[in-house]
Amino acid sequence: MGKRILVAVIFIPLLLIAFYVISPVWPVILPIIVAVLSMIAVHEALWSTSFLKHPRISGYSILLAGVIPFWVYYDGRPLPALCGLFIYAVLLFAEAIASHKQVTLEKMGGAFFLSMLIPFFLSSFLRIRHMQLWEPLIVLPFIVAFISDAFALFAGMAFGKHKLAPELSPKKTVEGAVGGLVGAVVCTMLYGVLLHAAFDITVNYPLLAVYGGVGSVVSQLGDLSFSYIKREYGIKDFGNIFPGHGGVLDRFDSVLFCAPLIELFIHFLPAVGG
Repeated sequence: MGKRILVAVIFIPLLLIAFYVISPVWPVILPIIVAVLSMIAVHEALWSTSFLKHPRISGYSILLAGVIPFWVYYDGRPLPALCGLFIYAVLLFAEAIASHKQVTLEKMGGAFFLSMLIPFFLSSFLRIRHMQLWEPLIVLPFIVAFISDAFALFAGMAFGKHKLAPELSPKKTVEGAVGGLVGAVVCTMLYGVLLHAAFDITVNYPLLAVYGGVGSVVSQLGDLSFSYIKREYGIKDFGNIFPGHGGVLDRFDSVLFCAPLIELFIHFLPAVGG
């Protein structure tokens, strides 16, 4: 527990500095951060599970995961995407053919799926960064996901009796999940109060409650989804970069699902400044 708190105390201020101090002066810092996290996450998913320990295919997949955030940030047009995916697909099948059936379609599909999904979902922060009112919006996925995680942990420790998904995550409880949802709703609305009081930003509180509630559900689904992968391959953590948390995927599994949801909400149900 002490290590988890220490990581949060160090990581959260660094995150805020990157968003609000470095980014306005050097905007490329954000795609760099997302690209590095995506590349590490894809490496963790392929190697820690022993799903695909093929150096060249893993390298192609990790490289693709690192390129996608820059494509999102700088271009986003279909022609460069077609070019990159074409090269990746050709290299992937060339390696599979040369492996004499050692690289199966399942492994190729898994590598492709992970190298696309992880960076594209994390790139929600880059797409939010391009929005007009990005400053209060870009931290919303972190607020919802991290608060949901924290409240679920504490509520589960205090009140947990009924297992939520014992075959995937034995420590998670129904009471913890409810506590995470309630905490996310309350704290997201409190964030709205802060925005309105401190910066006179228009806030729709019922919609913010939707952000927090649905975001918490999806965040917990993201957590369980990657727990599903870990249990299937018999590992406890994807890595050990963050003491007390594990690897990038262990720390960002909930954010990975929450970020695109919040991005969609901002587009279709604007709650801040809308």
